[in-house]
Amino acid sequence: MTFDQAVYEYVKTVPRGKVVTYGMIAHAIGRPRAARQVGNALHRNPTPVVVPCHRVVNREGRLAPAFAFGGIGVQAELLRAEGVEVNDGYVDMSKYCWRGV
Repeated sequence: MTFDQAVYEYVKTVPRGKVVTYGMIAHAIGRPRAARQVGNALHRNPTPVVVPCHRVVNREGRLAPAFAFGGIGVQAELLRAEGVEVNDGYVDMSKYCWRGV
């Protein structure tokens, strides 16, 4: 499995209404220092409906300023549609962070 495939498979496990960070994904797939590469993989996501990359935020809960599939506004809309509160481009990590499998 390639790095990108590992990222996509992990992101597919994130439940609706929850978010994870780039670093959490990197750690979960055994590459703890590869958070930036996780972001790059998600930017190349060939199937955004199947791989819900809108559920990935930075460690502070900030949405992606360059969300690849329509910008920060689209990412916020997708998260809100799942019940996630987004305020000024941020998600409350104490409330919405998923600790994973």
